[in-house]
Amino acid sequence: MKQWLKNTTILLILGALSIGTAWGEETVSVGHLTDYTGPTAGVGAHYGPGVRDALNYVNTNGGINGKQIKFETVDYSYRADRAVATYKKWKGGLKPVVIQGWGTADTEALVRFIARDKVTYVSASYSGHLTDPTGKSDRTKSKAPYNFFYGPSYSDGCRGLVQWAMDDWKAKGSEGKPKFTHMGDNHPYPNAPKDACRAYAEELGFEILPKIVYSMKPADSKAQCLSLKDSGANYAFLGNTSGSNISLVKSCTTVGVEAQFLANIWGWDENGINATQAAGDGVAWVVAGTPWNAGASDNATMKAISATSAKSADQYRGLHYVRGVCSTMFMVDAMKMADKKGELNGTGIKQAMESMTAYVPAGLEGVCLPSTWTNEDHRGTTLVSVYKAMFNDGDVKMDKQATVEVPRRPEWLGW
Repeated sequence: MKQWLKNTTILLILGALSIGTAWGEETVSVGHLTDYTGPTAGVGAHYGPGVRDALNYVNTNGGINGKQIKFETVDYSYRADRAVATYKKWKGGLKPVVIQGWGTADTEALVRFIARDKVTYVSASYSGHLTDPTGKSDRTKSKAPYNFFYGPSYSDGCRGLVQWAMDDWKAKGSEGKPKFTHMGDNHPYPNAPKDACRAYAEELGFEILPKIVYSMKPADSKAQCLSLKDSGANYAFLGNTSGSNISLVKSCTTVGVEAQFLANIWGWDENGINATQAAGDGVAWVVAGTPWNAGASDNATMKAISATSAKSADQYRGLHYVRGVCSTMFMVDAMKMADKKGELNGTGIKQAMESMTAYVPAGLEGVCLPSTWTNEDHRGTTLVSVYKAMFNDGDVKMDKQATVEVPRRPEWLGW
């Protein structure tokens, strides 16, 4: 605990130093929760810097209509209790009007706090449970009026993958019902889309197999892979982040698993592709926005944001970094809209987010997905881009397979 507090203090100081505000300059406070040392650090190490760089870029380019953003970054090591403790500390000190949050367990744990305190919360958790602002859906765990996220929900991402998988099954001329299984740790994050996705997969014609549990911490997963092989699954959804999925895919290769892997938006990335090479050939996963080498690096605003910390002009930025930038810049534009109305507070930012229709942050057209939020539906998009990792004679690349439009069914709100 003492070491965590020490690390947190260091990060708070670094966050404060990165602001660069002058004495007496008007500011607005933003909290930033991230994971650099916990089980999701492999993806947090890319997303977190995207948030930080975007905030620093905004501060050096006029701030929020002249107001500098005062932000603090806290590495909470993916511990929900630490996230709640940090929030309570912020309420007594930093007093943020908006927060860039991180994981599912902690975001869901904070839903009622932020609703009570009217603090807008833009998370890196895309749990479908966060999409119902009014609590009108029977599926909703808790109404989430101040929660937003960028990209399709975990549930819609998985629905898009199984829709693509069924098309894939038919295109191969396969007969009978394809078998589908959900895999992941017994944790709120990998479990978030489980029931919703299994229900849609069954509706599409899949035979649903029992879930297979494997740890979010990278580990030998041969036992789980043997279970997967014995089950006869044709398609397996990986609910964990890329670090543990790399271990799983490698283990499954050694025992001869032939199932098509489907991974969530955090479940596969450049690290997964590079670490598994031929073993990861064909893994399909969800991507939200434009990858670096597919156009993001050519965007002037994205290049300028990257330059705030880049070691060189041509430094590559991963999928999660780009998404961290997009998430932050949606928030920034909402802050500017609220400020122009004299309502630079949680409620004003919430209402600004809910006014966005097919919206893209200024300067990031062609990079960030157009998104729409309303005061009754916080599903920003239901478009799911499916990519595949392709390995050919030592050449590894990301290949876009399809853009799937998942139905925006009312009964799926909050699920």
